Amino acid sequence: MKEQLQESREVGKGRFGAFAGVFVPTVLTILGLILFLRLGWVVGQAGLAGAVVIILLANLITLITGLSLSAIATNMFVRTGGAYYMISRTLGLEIGGAIGIPLYLSQAISVAFYIIGFTEAFTASFPELGSRFLSTGIVLVFGFLAFVGADFVLKIQFAILALLAAALISLFSGGGAPITPPLWAPGAADASFWEVFAIFFPAVTGIMVGVSMSGDLKNPTRDIPRGTFLAIGATCLVYLSTAVWLGTHASTAQLLGDYMIMHKVARWPVLILLGIYAATLSSALGSILAAPRTLEALSRDRAAPRFLGQRLGSATEPRLAVLVSTGIALAVIWMGDLNFVAPIITMFFLNTYGILNLTAGLESLVGNPSFRPRIKVPWFVSLLGASACYGAMFLINTTATVTAIILSYGIFVWLGRRALTQNWGDIRSGLWFTLARFGLIRLEIERWDIKNWRPNILVFTSFQHLYEELLEVGSWLASGQGMVSFFHLLTGETGEVEKLASRGYRITSVKHTQSYLQERGVAGFAECIVVDDLHLGNGIAALTSNAILMGWSQEPESQIEQLRLMRRLAAFQKSTIFLDYHPKRGFGRKALIDIWWRGRDRNAELMLLLAHIIRQSHPWEGARVEAEPVVLVNSDPPAPLEVFLRRTSRETDLILLGLRIPEEEDLISQANAINRLVAAAGSTLLVRSAETEDVLGTEEQQA
Repeated sequence: MKEQLQESREVGKGRFGAFAGVFVPTVLTILGLILFLRLGWVVGQAGLAGAVVIILLANLITLITGLSLSAIATNMFVRTGGAYYMISRTLGLEIGGAIGIPLYLSQAISVAFYIIGFTEAFTASFPELGSRFLSTGIVLVFGFLAFVGADFVLKIQFAILALLAAALISLFSGGGAPITPPLWAPGAADASFWEVFAIFFPAVTGIMVGVSMSGDLKNPTRDIPRGTFLAIGATCLVYLSTAVWLGTHASTAQLLGDYMIMHKVARWPVLILLGIYAATLSSALGSILAAPRTLEALSRDRAAPRFLGQRLGSATEPRLAVLVSTGIALAVIWMGDLNFVAPIITMFFLNTYGILNLTAGLESLVGNPSFRPRIKVPWFVSLLGASACYGAMFLINTTATVTAIILSYGIFVWLGRRALTQNWGDIRSGLWFTLARFGLIRLEIERWDIKNWRPNILVFTSFQHLYEELLEVGSWLASGQGMVSFFHLLTGETGEVEKLASRGYRITSVKHTQSYLQERGVAGFAECIVVDDLHLGNGIAALTSNAILMGWSQEPESQIEQLRLMRRLAAFQKSTIFLDYHPKRGFGRKALIDIWWRGRDRNAELMLLLAHIIRQSHPWEGARVEAEPVVLVNSDPPAPLEVFLRRTSRETDLILLGLRIPEEEDLISQANAINRLVAAAGSTLLVRSAETEDVLGTEEQQA
C-alpha cells in the first residue's frame, strides 16, 4: 500500500504524453531495416497473398501482446521499468528479474546492432569511411544525447519521423515503374512460409521501446495503451501498403534479387536512402533511451547493483545507467560480428512478450479481486498470444530460443538464492489458491478409496510440553506425500488474547516454526492460535484433517480430556496420535520401529502406514520395520502386558501402540492402563485409527 501511494503521487510528474513518449519511439523502432531492405524479398518469397498473411499474423501477435500489456498497465501505477516493472509486480521479483535482466542486455546490445546496420548501409555509398570508427562515433554521440536528456532525443526523433514519412511518400509517388500483375502465390521461392515469417517477425518486436518510457509519461495508465495501439495500427497499415505497392510495381525476380528494390521504384531515390539511415538510427535512439530506464528499475529493486540507478545530478535521467549501456554498445561494436547475437536479442524480446501475455492471462484466469483493469482481455486470448510468441521463437531460431530460456532460468535461480525482499503482492499466492481450490473441489466429488489415503495431519504444540519433539515427529510424517500443519497453541484468558497478539507472540511463533521446517526441508504449514485451554484448543480446525498429533499429557485430568477429545474426533472420522516422549532414550538410533497390536482393534493398518512414512524420512533412512507379523506368546502364567512389552522392546527406538475408544465410565481406567504401558516403553506413538471400527465392540482390547 505504501508503494502504491508513492506511485500515485508520481503520476502526473512525467514529461511526455502518449504521442511523444510512446507512439513516436515505437513507430520509429518498428519501421526499420526490414521495411526498407527485406519486405520486397518477403513478397517475392511468399507471394503477395502470403506476404499479407505474414504481416497480419505477425501484427496479430503484437496486437494481442498490446492488449495484454494494456490490461496490466490499466490495473496498476506503472513506474520506471516498463515491461520489467509490470512483470515483477505481477509474477514476483525473481521472474521479473529473469526477464528484465536479459531484456536490458538486449536493449543495450540493440543500440550497437542498429548502429552497425546503419554503418553498413552508409559505407556502401561512402566506402572511404571506416565502419568501426564511424559506429563508435555514433554510439558516443547517442550516449551523450541520452546523458543530456530524453527531451532532446525525442525532439530529434520527430525529425527522423519526418524523414521516414518523406521516404514513404517518395515510394508511393512512384518513379515511373509500370504496374505489373501481382504474383499472389509464391513463385520460384527457396524458403518456406515459416522461414519467411521468421525473417519478417523481428520487424514488429518494437513495442517495448515506448513501454520502457513508462517512468517519464504523464499518465502511464492512459498513455501506454493509446500510444501502443496507435503505433501497431499505423505500422501495420504501412507494411501492408508497402507490400502491395512492391508486389504490383516489381517482378518476382527483382523482389528476390535486389534488396534495394524500394530505392529503384521510388520517385526520389535519395529519400529512400535517407529513410534507411533514419530507420536504423531511430531504432538505436529508442534503445539508448529504453535500456538505461530498465537498468534503473532493476537497480531500485536490487535485482541489479543498487549504485547503477544513480542519476549523477540529474533530476530525470538515469545517467550512470546511460554510461553503462553506452559501454556495452561500444564493447559489442568492437567485438565485431553480430550474427550470433542478433537472434538471441530477438528471443529475449519475444520472451518478454510471451511473459507479458502469460501474466495477463493468469491474472484474468485466477480472478484476484485486485485485478480490475480498465481494458479487459479474455484469459484465453492472452494465453493464445503467449503460445504464439513462444511458437515464433522456435520458428525463428531454436538454438537461440533454448539459449535465451536457459539464461533466463539461470537468472531466476540466482535471484531466488539471493532471497530478495519485495514489499508488493504478486499473483503467485492467487495462482496457488486457484489450483488448490480446483483440486479440493475435485477431491470432494471423486469417489474415495482407502488405498488413496494420505496423511493430512494437524500437529498441536505448546512451549510447555514436547514442543521440539512434536515438531520433529511431524516433520517425519510430512515426508510421505501428505500434508502436515503445525498449530502452536498459546494459552491465555479471553481478555489476554489481544495482549498476546499485540506483543507479537503469535507472529514470532509462526516464524520460529517456519524456520524450523525450512532448515529441515519439511513441506508443512505453520499457524499459531490463542486458546483458553490447551486441550479444548486441540479441537480447533479438526475438520480440515484426517489425523491429529499431540503430546500425551502428564496430568491425569488432562489425560481424561484427551481421551474425550479422541472420542469426539473419531465421531468425525479423524484419527488421533499421542506422543509420549522418553527424555532419556529419546528416539535412540532411529533404526528400529516396533508395532504392537493385539488383533482385536483395527489400528494395525494405520500404524503400519505411519511406520512406513516415518521410515521414508531422512533421519530414519535404513530403519527396520518387520514386514511379516511376529506372534508373541506371553509367559505362563502370563506376565502383565507392560512387563512383556519392556522385555520384548527394550532395544526399540520407537514404539507404536494401538488404542481402543473407551466409554465415558472407562476413561480413568483407560488412562491408567496407557500410563503403565508408556512407563515400560521408550518413546511411543499411541494411535487410534478412525477410518475403521473395532471388531469386538467395547471389549477391553488395549494395544
